[in-house]
Amino acid sequence: MFIILMGVSGSGKTTVGKALAYELGWDFFDGDDYHPERNVAKMRSGIPLTDDDRRDWLLTLAQLISDNLGRSSPGVLACSALKQQYRDLLSVDPERVKFVYLKGSREMISARMRDRKDHFMQAGMLDSQFNILEEPLGAQTVDINFCPEEIVELIVGHFQLKNH
Repeated sequence: MFIILMGVSGSGKTTVGKALAYELGWDFFDGDDYHPERNVAKMRSGIPLTDDDRRDWLLTLAQLISDNLGRSSPGVLACSALKQQYRDLLSVDPERVKFVYLKGSREMISARMRDRKDHFMQAGMLDSQFNILEEPLGAQTVDINFCPEEIVELIVGHFQLKNH
């Protein structure tokens, strides 16, 4: 199984993803680590990515998921996956790729983004993410008002996963 934690920047994907992977004894992958340098440079400059910018990145992540599933190696991926077409690309095996939508208010996420340091995604770009967000149907939706440990518990319970 592969769990993709999705949502806008600042929703807690990496924090929850690392905690979930640790809890389950699975590998964790941060989608941000797979962006080509041109995408990172664009975001550092405050320029939102286009669908064309994201395509190769998403294909790389889809291959990562496929390779891991092919080795029967479960994983957790933090990836914005804001549009249904992005999720369709990542869902290389709908039976084994599951999405968890970390949902929160614009105000809460904006405050989180202002507080974090050393991230290329600028807080001013949050509006562009909310503007293109297509809330997923069929994903587990978790309110980010819960603390990361509670969110991990909700995910583990929802998918009836056994921790290591």
